[in-house]
Amino acid sequence: MTDAAYTTIDEYIACYDGEVFQILNKTRDTIRVAIPDATEKISWAMPTYYKKRNLIHFAAAKHHLGIYPGAEAMVHFVANGAFDGYKTSKGAVQFPYCKPIPYELIAEVARWCHASVES
Repeated sequence: MTDAAYTTIDEYIACYDGEVFQILNKTRDTIRVAIPDATEKISWAMPTYYKKRNLIHFAAAKHHLGIYPGAEAMVHFVANGAFDGYKTSKGAVQFPYCKPIPYELIAEVARWCHASVES
């Protein structure tokens, strides 16, 4: 997929089917409930939640759901052990489709990102 293939989160999610489609919808719903005053948009070719700045992104990959909360959030959640057992990088965590997706953790990360721009 390319940026030209979609301009909204609805269009992004519609590019997928089956289990990945369901996971993306539930991830979207989880983040919307966690940070209801954030604006939805596509940024960096991913569904993004914005308030004053990009707060958190998510994206489908072949074998995992990627959550991209940024470097500061990663430092916080890695230090607390919240991402133990998951592959992480400087700005992202991967939740494999072969395991239950930790939606409450995704909500917690989204709330943390939101609070970081409010303070």
